Amino acid sequence: VLLSLSKDCTFNYINMNNKNFSITFSLDQSAKDVFDAITNVPEWWSEDFEGTSHAAGDEFAVRFGDVHYSKQKLTEVIPGKKIVWLVTESHLNFLRNKSEWTGTHITFEIAQQGPKTQLHFTHLGLVPEIECFSDCSKGWNHYLKNSLIPFITTGKAQPNKPAVSNVTNK
Repeated sequence: VLLSLSKDCTFNYINMNNKNFSITFSLDQSAKDVFDAITNVPEWWSEDFEGTSHAAGDEFAVRFGDVHYSKQKLTEVIPGKKIVWLVTESHLNFLRNKSEWTGTHITFEIAQQGPKTQLHFTHLGLVPEIECFSDCSKGWNHYLKNSLIPFITTGKAQPNKPAVSNVTNK
């Protein structure tokens, strides 16, 4: 099933035989533009961000309040073509196994398909058999469709915002 997101972006769920959560987008933007947007993680995923996310060996951590913490290491980076993150630490407080993401891989594969650029996202290890699959799939759908893709196509995103502390300095 191919559905239209906007005039310049379509997406397709690819999760038939491959049980890992995956989704593919077709975009009018160049492979370089898609790659550059993905590596700018605090602009589209979470502004509660520490580290760097541009080159192989870079490490970064993101937080979503007290609900989600994860640390990623970029294990493969091919400019304009592929980015792979290894989740080296995770704490998802709504799960029985709070470190369920640890050891999983998040991949962004970019390919030119005629006049379009295809972005194929897969979270390897995010499978229906694990507790996080339903909620985490919804989370990825939200941040990919409502933040990364608009960031690529319009320059505007909706990343997670850091929690504001109630502590005041006296």
